[in-house]
Amino acid sequence: MSASITASLSPRLSTRLVRFGLVGGVGFLVDVGIFNLLRGTVWAPEHLAEGPLLAKVVSTLCAIAVNWIGNRHWAFRDQKRPEVAREGLEFLAVSLLGLLVSVACLWLSHDLLGLRTALDDNVASNVVGLGLGTAVRFALYRAWVYRAR
Repeated sequence: MSASITASLSPRLSTRLVRFGLVGGVGFLVDVGIFNLLRGTVWAPEHLAEGPLLAKVVSTLCAIAVNWIGNRHWAFRDQKRPEVAREGLEFLAVSLLGLLVSVACLWLSHDLLGLRTALDDNVASNVVGLGLGTAVRFALYRAWVYRAR
């Protein structure tokens, strides 16, 4: 993030945005690593046509768990709620919306456009899909899941 952008944000918001980004970076590594491991082995498209989509769902669910722990205990720690189950369900709902965005981008690229290489699948799901999904998730985490009370 450029210095001019973070300078125009409040210190509290810019700190939260940086922490959210770092937590997301760890989640990204988990997501991409598991996706490529599954896509390249047990769910390779040459063995199972839906393999890349299944790999993306599993990898994202693993990343969601990592991200919830990081966001709850670090990025949004001053706004975590005592109702852990409710907060967790709200976090999961928002994260599943992000998952749908990512899987939709992968489906569009892989099945509709016929772009089926590992690079194509990674760009569709882990660049375009994850980028769009991240914007949606940050806005909803901030406005709903971890809103100031």
